[in-house]
Amino acid sequence: MELIKERIIAAFFSLLLIASVFASPASAAVGSANLKVTIVETNPYPAKIGEYLTLNIQVENVGGDKADNADIEIVPEYPFTLDSNANTIQNIGALNPGRTATKEFYLYVDKKAQKGVRSIDIRVRTGQDSPWSEKTFDIRIGTETFTSKGTVELAEIISSPEIFMPGDRGTVTVTLRNTATTPTVTIDGKDYDTNARIQAAVLKPLSDGITVSEAPYYEMGLVGPGDSIKLTFNVEVEDDAREGIHNFELAIEGNSFDYNSKKNIPLKVDSSNIKVIPSKPLRMIDGTATVEFDVANTHPNELNSVSIRPEAEGIKFYPAEYFIGPMDPDELFTIEFDAMIDNSEAIKEESGAIIMNVTANYNNGINRHENVAGNLKLETDSQSPGNSSTAAIAGGLLLVCIPAAFLIYRKKKQ
Repeated sequence: MELIKERIIAAFFSLLLIASVFASPASAAVGSANLKVTIVETNPYPAKIGEYLTLNIQVENVGGDKADNADIEIVPEYPFTLDSNANTIQNIGALNPGRTATKEFYLYVDKKAQKGVRSIDIRVRTGQDSPWSEKTFDIRIGTETFTSKGTVELAEIISSPEIFMPGDRGTVTVTLRNTATTPTVTIDGKDYDTNARIQAAVLKPLSDGITVSEAPYYEMGLVGPGDSIKLTFNVEVEDDAREGIHNFELAIEGNSFDYNSKKNIPLKVDSSNIKVIPSKPLRMIDGTATVEFDVANTHPNELNSVSIRPEAEGIKFYPAEYFIGPMDPDELFTIEFDAMIDNSEAIKEESGAIIMNVTANYNNGINRHENVAGNLKLETDSQSPGNSSTAAIAGGLLLVCIPAAFLIYRKKKQ
């Protein structure tokens, strides 16, 4: 019996040992480095026959562990060749989880290449002793030629918000319209349809501080005579972007090389905002005050959800926050707050003034902004007790003297 128990216990621990051995690789796989590769830019797009092509390739570590010495390799096939075989593999180095790295490769497109879509393989590995993982990407070469004679014009540009502030995110929507007015056109005795084909459209920033996060549009199909199509791109303005007009290039691949076009798309950046200015002296008498402010929208477009909130240590304001709502450009509001010292001791300067801040919150498109009018001095005054007593005594004497004078006047008259 004891022998049976010993064998059962031995078998149990053996199973545990086997389970732990098989479980270890699985857990290691979950926490291992894992590289994701993406082509973030193809320049020019589409690739031009007989010219060089720049591929901007991003590698992201989407795993749970660091890649100690990552490499990226491009495996070109006809009609692509690398500018130098020494550039086949580029080293990224260490790449922590969640981090990205970008590398550029330069490829030459053979002069005899045909227009269309060709594929290219890109490989990555987490270290020199690790296996390669491979992904295939399609690259468009040239423009397919169609006999259609419709062409497109830039009919409208809408930015949301209308004018960006530094740090804002938003959209740029362009409307492309087919300028043709009839279904067909006859040229040299031959009839052609007037449909406009948009094979690709890409928006590229031409200045620093602006990025486009939306991928290019491909194969948008036919746009009939007089019809239009809207293309929306997500854009982001960096915090340190300069103020003024920034330009994008909208590159459109149309019916053929003859009907490809590039359009200039402007985007305005302006940092002007909500201004809060005291409209009368900030003075508190006997612990209470009514403070008044002018609120002005100095930004060139409408701002929404505008609210004003005053703050001062030891002071309560009513209302606690004043909600204005939308404000048009150059619109002015005058608002009031009742202020009083609460039970706590208000913090004062040596001069006796209380320092207060007024915060303006507002939206520019989907972007929430805040700016502060700070270090405003709320002067504190109190009526002199001596003056109050003197006034009360004078008032009492006046009440007594008026009836006495009246009696004296009546007596003299009699």
